[in-house]
Amino acid sequence: MLSYQHAYHAGNFADVHKHLTLFAVIDHLLRKASPITYIDTHAGRGLYPLAAEETAKLQEYRDGIARLWQARDRLGEIPLLGEWLAALGRVQKQGNRLDHYPGSPWWLSHRLRQQDSLKLIELHPAEHSHLLQQILPRNVQRLHGDGLKELDRRLPVKTPRLCVLVDPSYERKAEYDEVARAAIKAMAKVRHAVLLIWYPLLPAGRHRELLDALRADGLRKVWRSELIRPAPASQQQGMQGSGMLVVNPPWGLEEHLVTAMGAITPLLGEAVRFQHDWWIGE
Repeated sequence: MLSYQHAYHAGNFADVHKHLTLFAVIDHLLRKASPITYIDTHAGRGLYPLAAEETAKLQEYRDGIARLWQARDRLGEIPLLGEWLAALGRVQKQGNRLDHYPGSPWWLSHRLRQQDSLKLIELHPAEHSHLLQQILPRNVQRLHGDGLKELDRRLPVKTPRLCVLVDPSYERKAEYDEVARAAIKAMAKVRHAVLLIWYPLLPAGRHRELLDALRADGLRKVWRSELIRPAPASQQQGMQGSGMLVVNPPWGLEEHLVTAMGAITPLLGEAVRFQHDWWIGE
């Protein structure tokens, strides 16, 4: 099944949570000079024009990134948010108007150094075709294939550091188990890797299968955060929150993200809340 296209949801509250976390991780990793290999297992198309037919249909960005963009002058005083919003501003085509939202390939590639490498993996033929059209640095490799299988094939890496983003659509129920098994296998191969896993909070609660499997395996150091947006009582379907796991998070990540998320959460809705905790294994 390959029906999911992220263009319909680009810039929504889950993207804000996911990409701000990714940006903060990269920011901490870049404080050291040693080379990094980045792997994005479900890359998508890379850049989303907000006026495109798919994105304009649902306009989920209006309750996500658009609210932060409107408050960017005030939010810019917070170090992490200021840097993130400044980066976002560099992809806009019409000055101060919000007209594009970048996906993970852009957030990863725009800070890529000469000594680093990035592998972008996408299975959906149309999404991969869009990705091929993006202008990206030379040390970016675009691969058409199954992200979790490609991740396993390409580990371990030659660089001393590794950062992996796993961000599937979870349109198949089996993906929760597949992600858990792939993450466990990856961490067994590269124990020092920084691994980010995004998951949706849906009424069925299947994300618990993913969390339980990872806990059972005893991953040693995991920081979990969730941005929760309760749905109206009349709405029984749809995403009601966004979850992020960061395995082996860089030192100081939690403090910076908690401060940033504390500033933006009220802007995303009165009922929206942010929560976080640690898993510390033996």
